[in-house]
Formats: sequence, structure tokens, C-alpha cells
Amino acid sequence: MWAFVLASAVLVAVPGPNMVYIVTRAAAHGRRAGLLSALGVETGTLVHAGLAVAGAAALLAASPVASGAIRWAGAGYLLRLGLRALRPRPAPTAPIVPEAAGRTFRDGVLVNLLNPKVGLFFLAFLPQFATTRAGLLVHGAVFFALALAVDLGYALAGAAVSGRLRVGGRWPAVIYLALAGYAALA
Repeated sequence: MWAFVLASAVLVAVPGPNMVYIVTRAAAHGRRAGLLSALGVETGTLVHAGLAVAGAAALLAASPVASGAIRWAGAGYLLRLGLRALRPRPAPTAPIVPEAAGRTFRDGVLVNLLNPKVGLFFLAFLPQFATTRAGLLVHGAVFFALALAVDLGYALAGAAVSGRLRVGGRWPAVIYLALAGYAALA
């Protein structure tokens, strides 16, 4: 288990699209949005782990069409978030307007679920450390706990710099659109 915890900690600590998404959400909409986004992203991680245990990740790996469809759906969803962020907003000096909690959480879940690489990661990574369903579930839960702790830290860091980053008001849209491009091309 310690080898898994160490390997997972290294993987979770490397910044990636989830971290960029969470920090952007926190910086643009405040600490609450960042924390809800982190909870949503990692709820998606739990779903991916469960799908890997159930064997669905193997089906995804075996079907380039399904994998591509999920990848394009994810890119489309990030594009939608980017376009939504381009809508007229209050002046940068106005207070942060919180988004609805359910929507913020749901966006985080969908950003993670619509990333086929996460499912494939669990297909390739978890079985190296556990072979039984119970073992896979335990290891998936451990990975979730590590990832959630790190993502909550990213959310708090994003919220801490939010006042300094809200100049111009369009940077979240640019980041979401860049993530959509990354998802489509990766």
C-alpha cells in the first residue's frame, strides 16, 4: 500500500488540467466555488475508479470510437464553460458573484467524467497495485483521498490570489477555451 500511496502522491502533485480548472474556478468565483469544484472533480474520480473496478474502463480502452466520443464531449463541455465565461460580467472591482453550488459541483464532476484519460489511467494504474475488486476499491478510495486533499489545497490557493487576478475579467474564459483545445487535441 505504501508504494501505491507514494506513486499516487507523485501523480496527484503534478499539475494538470484538473488543477488548472479548480484554480481558475476559485480565482474567478471565490473559495466556495473552488472547493465545490474540487469536490466535483474528485467525485468524478470516484466514478472513474468504480468504472475501472466494474470493467467499464477496459471497454473504453478497447473502443477508440467511445474514447473519442467522450474526449470530444469533454472538449465541448469545456468550450461551453469558456463561452459562458465570455458573457458580460460585472466590472472587475465588483464583488465576486457566487455561482449556484449545484452547478459548480456538477461542472467539476463533468469536467472529470468527460476526460477519457482519467478512466484509462485507472485501468492502467490501479491493477498494478491490486488485483481483487475489494483491493481496487480500497486503492481507488486512497487515491481519491490524496487527490481531494491536493485539489482542496489548489482551490484555497486559487481563492487566495483571486483579488489579484480579476483584472480584465476575461482570463477564465481564455483558460477554459485553452483546456477545451487541449482536451480535443490530446
